[in-house]
Amino acid sequence: MIDLRLLRQFVAVAEEQHFHRAAARLHMSQPPLTAAIRRLEEQVGAVLVMRGRRTVGLTAAGQVLLVEARRTLQQAAHALDATREAAAGRSGRVRVAYVGSALYGRLPQLIRAFRRSHPQVLLELREATSGQQQDMLTKGEVDVGVLIPPIPPSSNLQLHAFDSDALVIALPRLHRLSCGPSMQLQDLADEAFVSWPAAEGEGFHSHVMRQCVAAGFMPDVVQEAHGMHAVLSLVAVETGVAIVPASMAGFRATEVCYVPVQSADARFSLSFCLRTDADNPAVHAFIGTARCT
Repeated sequence: MIDLRLLRQFVAVAEEQHFHRAAARLHMSQPPLTAAIRRLEEQVGAVLVMRGRRTVGLTAAGQVLLVEARRTLQQAAHALDATREAAAGRSGRVRVAYVGSALYGRLPQLIRAFRRSHPQVLLELREATSGQQQDMLTKGEVDVGVLIPPIPPSSNLQLHAFDSDALVIALPRLHRLSCGPSMQLQDLADEAFVSWPAAEGEGFHSHVMRQCVAAGFMPDVVQEAHGMHAVLSLVAVETGVAIVPASMAGFRATEVCYVPVQSADARFSLSFCLRTDADNPAVHAFIGTARCT
């Protein structure tokens, strides 16, 4: 293997066609440079430089080496730059999973800001429930999740605060209670509910159940659906009512009426979730961007 420093010295001599000028360009004295070129010729096993009284020329072998040396040095510089960019989180890939309601909060703003500040990072987005995200993170299928806590005690997942939301009641637009000015959660005690499997979003599911219990009833869930968009679509076709994130109150607004839940405990949080052993600098840059937007 040839030392890259020898290649740089050879390129300087070949381009300057003069040992003294090449030495000055390299900020070194001439004798060590002359010795370095002789050492390179010994390693290659061929004469590379034709010495004259003042100038030098290249042999056929030297001309070939000049082309390849320039290419090698350029690739070495590119390798160093790429490595530094990756180490700084300015290149690479970040795979993000998110609950559907996150796209109606701070997440779009974060995505735009991160793509502007880190254009060389490939950002892959995938919608998934909180439960699915935890499984995907554990399997290494995504790098960071945006979910609704809490998560089961785990030694390999950690949470970072990101956003907050509130609860609203979603009713079919033609429902008898729709958009009533004095409607309360307890008014829904006898209504059919649309919900989602608790295992797919235990934190949000438990939060909703607590609100209903505090209002004096347990909801009669007649159908479950995976994801808030599916839940609200079922509400729109009058399958039942639901309690959903307030950030989604604009979804199918011509078919669904949204009423805020009147409770001091109606707010909930969204968090980043990632593995405790996450070592992808681009992931940390993504989360860091959230703190600045």
